[in-house]
Amino acid sequence: MGRGKIAIAKIESRTNRQVTFSKRRVGLLKKAHELSVLCDAQIGLIIFSCTGKLFEYCSESTSIEHIIRRYEIAKGIRIPSETNHDSEIYSELRRMRTETNNLEQSLRRFTGDVDLSSFQFEELAQIEHQLECSVNKVRARKIKANQAVAWEQQQQQQQQEIIISEKNEEEEEQAVMLDNQYHHQFPFSEEAQPSSVLELGIPNYQPYRLQPTQPNLQDFGLQFPNYIW
Repeated sequence: MGRGKIAIAKIESRTNRQVTFSKRRVGLLKKAHELSVLCDAQIGLIIFSCTGKLFEYCSESTSIEHIIRRYEIAKGIRIPSETNHDSEIYSELRRMRTETNNLEQSLRRFTGDVDLSSFQFEELAQIEHQLECSVNKVRARKIKANQAVAWEQQQQQQQQEIIISEKNEEEEEQAVMLDNQYHHQFPFSEEAQPSSVLELGIPNYQPYRLQPTQPNLQDFGLQFPNYIW
């Protein structure tokens, strides 16, 4: 009974995938060697596993570099090699990686995530000095920020005072305009200005005493005080 047909798909199990890769890699290298010996073919085989590990095979009469050059000539292409620009980029990346590692190590020292018992006195004094400098910088920034906030509040207060002053001036101007309209409607001399609105249009009556002509009324008036009308 023959073997069952295996579906060609990615093996989800990592262990089974690694076992299958090892078995089939050995078989592939064996077949490449047999093809090279039996047919006198120049074969170059390069394999990278899922973990990034390199496996290669090359015929005994040649090398991988020679096969790659022949491939470029046959296809009419050229695989770019490392240039000076690439070297500069790699050098910059190494420098940045080193600087990042140093900064991370310094940060761990400042936060106390590392054991400081192994440090010498000079190193501890340097760390303390750096911390003091950092604290002074933070305080200076805080003072500057507080001054900026105070200045902004002062500007807002001045604007509010200006708005209130302008509003008061407008109210005073409106009051003067109403007063002028009042004087135009009811003109009076400066010596006889009314004390209230109730006095407007009311004639100034003087009190007088009524003298009766009848004798009896005159006698009656002697007994009671004079009436004022």
